[in-house]
Amino acid sequence: MDIGMLWKDDDGRRSLQEKVARAVDYYHQKYGEQPTVCVIHPHMLPDGVEATAGVRLLTAKTVQINHFWLGVENGAPVAQRSRTSRRAVPA
Repeated sequence: MDIGMLWKDDDGRRSLQEKVARAVDYYHQKYGEQPTVCVIHPHMLPDGVEATAGVRLLTAKTVQINHFWLGVENGAPVAQRSRTSRRAVPA
């Protein structure tokens, strides 16, 4: 993923799955396409969890805790992308 949307959710009452699902829904509404990947801080990823809310979860220490970087993974099949959608702005 070269570009994406950065989302912040620090509400301690929401689970990781709820936070990612809200971010995915917003991304889809705003850009007209479904994200395929979400990058989070390594401390936020529970053991054994690889995906949630329809996106693959990756980790990077450069993403702050409670932040979610969503986008379409490089090389994603064209069928997953909308031809009329706008690209996400750089994070």
